[in-house]
Parts: sequence; C-alpha cells; structure tokens
Amino acid sequence: MQTLIANLSQYVRQIYQKTSGFIEEEREFAITEAFLNATFKRYVTDNVGLLKDLHADLHDDWMRLYATINIQGVYAVVYVDLHLLQMELNKKTQLLVFEQINDTQIVEAKFKSFFKKWAFHAALFFYQKILNQDPLGKILEHFEIVKVQDELLHLDLNRWLGKSESILEALNKVHVNHAVLREKKLMVLGNVNLEALFRRSPDFAREKEEMPIDATIEPQKTSK
Repeated sequence: MQTLIANLSQYVRQIYQKTSGFIEEEREFAITEAFLNATFKRYVTDNVGLLKDLHADLHDDWMRLYATINIQGVYAVVYVDLHLLQMELNKKTQLLVFEQINDTQIVEAKFKSFFKKWAFHAALFFYQKILNQDPLGKILEHFEIVKVQDELLHLDLNRWLGKSESILEALNKVHVNHAVLREKKLMVLGNVNLEALFRRSPDFAREKEEMPIDATIEPQKTSK
C-alpha cells in the first residue's frame, strides 16, 4: 500500500510543483493486476492464517477472486465473481465493498477424512440449493475477514493498515474515492494532498525499492 501511494505521489509530484492544498479535480490512475495481487498478498494473505493464497483476475466491471484455504482438515481452492461497488482509502477509512454475482465455485478440494468431505459438500448443497444462499459471506464473516451488510461484502482493511503509521502517512497524501475494474487493470480515482505530498517521508525511497518489478501505475487523463 505504501508502494502504491509512493508511486502515485512520485508521478503527481513531477506535475504539480507550483500548486498547494488538495487538488479538487479527481485524477485517474491505472493499477496493474500484478500490483493489486501483490498488495493482497502483503496485507491480507500474509495476515490471515487460514488463507494460503488470494489473487484476482480483473475484467471489465468485474473480477474473479481465487482463494486457497487450509483449515480444520479441509484444503480447498475456490473462486467467486464480484462487482467492486466501493473503494475508499484515506487516513480515516480503508474500505472495499463487493457484490457477489455468482455462487462460490470449487476448483479443488482435499479432506483428511470422509466425514469432513461429506460435511463440506452437504453444507454447500444446503446453502446453495435449499436456502438459495451462498456460504462464502458467512464463512468470511465467521473468521472476521469481512462483514456482510445487505448481502454485500465489506472488506475493512483498517484492521491491518490502521496499525502502521507509515501507511497512514501515505494515505494522507492520496485520497482514493472510487475505483473501476477494467481488463487487467484497476482504474483508481482520487485527490492528492499536495502539502503532504511534498513532505518526503523516510519510507518513500524504501517503498519504491520494494515495488514488484512487473507492477506498474500508469497516469491517465483527468476524470470529469
């Protein structure tokens, strides 16, 4: 996340040398799929014990999210398709809201016992076929990964990001108001706090060095 803000900051710093305060108009930036998945790994997968992998394939207006879980004798690779309804990142709020647009699909599943296999498939059948619901939201909520409100998945990153002063300092520079999914890219719309931007932090150079080689942020035209 610091890497994301650092690279956004570097680009904007070159353009607005003579401006002060917040830029009122929204600026648009493209974040690659590789960069987003590196962020998932660093701030979600590496902090949630039951998750062994979490990555997304980005498409126009939707994303396919893959998750690998290993818990209580059940190893499973699943995916679900999602709409991104809200993305808000600033010093006070770090929130993503998703709408699930299909049932959870099982790619691979392994079980330590026949009973666990039977219980897994029975529970999935009961939720999807009898209750006409998908269990993903309830499972993620049970393990305190997301909150389910009005059938939407609310991923509050503050539980991980809010503990880092360097990340909060970075979020004070760039306020992300929304994002739109595109093929292999996440289009981020936000405002820049130029006063904070031009105060270089000691983390800036280090975060730039840690940026994944195949991950890029591309400036786009101004959002109207």
